[in-house]
Amino acid sequence: MASTRLTAESRQQALGALEASTTADAELDVLVIGGGVTGAGIALDAVTRGLSTAIVEAQDWASGTSSRSSKLVHGGLRYLQMLDFHLVHEALTERDLLLKEIAPHLVRPVPFLYPLEHRVWERAYVGAGIALYDTLASVSPGQRPLPLHRHLTRKQMANKFPDLAHDAAVGAVQYWDASVDDARLVSTLVRTATSYGAHAASRTQVVSLTKGPTGAVNGAVLADLETGREITARARSVINATGVWTEDTEGLAGSEGGLNVLASKGVHIVVPRERIKGTVGLILQTEKSVLFVIPWSRYWVIGTTDTPWEQDLQHPVATAADIDYVLEHANAVLAHPLTRDDIIGTWAGLRPLLQPGTKEGTSSSKVSREHTVASPTPGLTVIAGGKLTTYRVMAKDAVDFAIGQRASALGSITHKIPLLGAVGLDAVRRQARPWASRYGWTPKMVDHLLHRYGSNLREIVELCESQPDLAKPLEHAPAYLRAEIAYGVSHEGALHLEDLLVHRTRLNYEIVDRGLAALPEIAGIAGEILGWDDATREAEVRSYTQRAEAEDAAEHEPDDASAETTRLAADDVAPMQPLRPV
Repeated sequence: MASTRLTAESRQQALGALEASTTADAELDVLVIGGGVTGAGIALDAVTRGLSTAIVEAQDWASGTSSRSSKLVHGGLRYLQMLDFHLVHEALTERDLLLKEIAPHLVRPVPFLYPLEHRVWERAYVGAGIALYDTLASVSPGQRPLPLHRHLTRKQMANKFPDLAHDAAVGAVQYWDASVDDARLVSTLVRTATSYGAHAASRTQVVSLTKGPTGAVNGAVLADLETGREITARARSVINATGVWTEDTEGLAGSEGGLNVLASKGVHIVVPRERIKGTVGLILQTEKSVLFVIPWSRYWVIGTTDTPWEQDLQHPVATAADIDYVLEHANAVLAHPLTRDDIIGTWAGLRPLLQPGTKEGTSSSKVSREHTVASPTPGLTVIAGGKLTTYRVMAKDAVDFAIGQRASALGSITHKIPLLGAVGLDAVRRQARPWASRYGWTPKMVDHLLHRYGSNLREIVELCESQPDLAKPLEHAPAYLRAEIAYGVSHEGALHLEDLLVHRTRLNYEIVDRGLAALPEIAGIAGEILGWDDATREAEVRSYTQRAEAEDAAEHEPDDASAETTRLAADDVAPMQPLRPV
């Protein structure tokens, strides 16, 4: 297997392979555009079929929707109300596969309460629906990764969630789904793909799509956004997996065909775990969406909203109206209402809402229950829609579609490919005890490390052995080790402070100051590995500080347009931060 490390050097090697692909004997089989969960899944699917594969992303890995989700791996209970049994079964199958085989370190079970407002008919109705939800997982008895649902009395419900208002429900049904750090799932997918030989280059923007003599797309012109250098890559199949940027990327082919995708904003707030007394999550119906109260690490994540977004696609922000909406609906069922002072962080993400049908001029398409794969022009495959949980199915469909008849001989095998950190997990869980004793790590720290890295915790330990001060927590962000910052650069491809604070860690919304107090220490660790001089280090600190201040300012504006104006006025982003194609 190839190296599992993503580094600045591996990125340069990937760019070299892309540049070399213009020669006939080095042409790629598949070039994937987009480094979210779908694109990363496609890269892994393609390379494990034996196809020469490269993936490029204009920003950092998972910088769009795939780092700003509700962080749930679930079947979609609300789809049962739409009678979409096939979709729920598909998603539950993928959920259980992730829990058991593919990423048991990253994906963890979470119990949820569905509060009941009426005693008899609602308990029967909701209970039957959740029983069907369990049944659709269709796992043999004794092999289920999650327990079956159970009905709770008001007293039992209060024991599990003491801060649920007494008059909010007469009882509840408890069921199980799972959670995941979405950005870590994506970076792990990319690393796993590179371990099988895929080439991966972040901060690499597609400037245009190239065509051969027959008019078929045969590659792309790419801009290295770290240096400004342009290169041309050749590939037999190009797959567009750019989410809310789908139509922008389609337009680079000069074709009128393709998929229609609209952006919808979803906002989440983060409050300290001790602020709400409860050991399980809540799922609540609202007039616009579903509201989740999710126990997540040391916090509660509460969301989401569902509103049209017409501003800059790269930087959606939470507004005062968004925050008030989430607080209002959460407080409707909480015994001790939350205020803005309780919020330690927020994030906003854009859902790529796939519109029915395809644009005129699309030569062919394959429509599933929730995602569509299409070919707006020969040589170019486009996929959009879907959800985080079903990324693997989407990836399989996209590669099948792109390679056509060869798919029968080169079938997908990702259902039996564990991600990095999954193999040897049980052994490393046991080995973690002496490591914890050696470095003074608490049980919470060990659990945190195993959840983030799985069996790759051995690589964290190797860093600590070579440089003992890395085993210490960050002074102003003690939930993370100094080694995790070093690892984000040396193994996970972080190139900038933004990458480390937003995607490799969650400091951007886990600490009230968005990690600013920890910035000098983080910059020192990263800068030493990346070879930053004083000027570069200062520019990095300034760039992230401006981002954090801009996001804070936007949260006090009443609407998206005002928030966007405020963000742009405060956020003088340095040239190192790339823009998507427009």
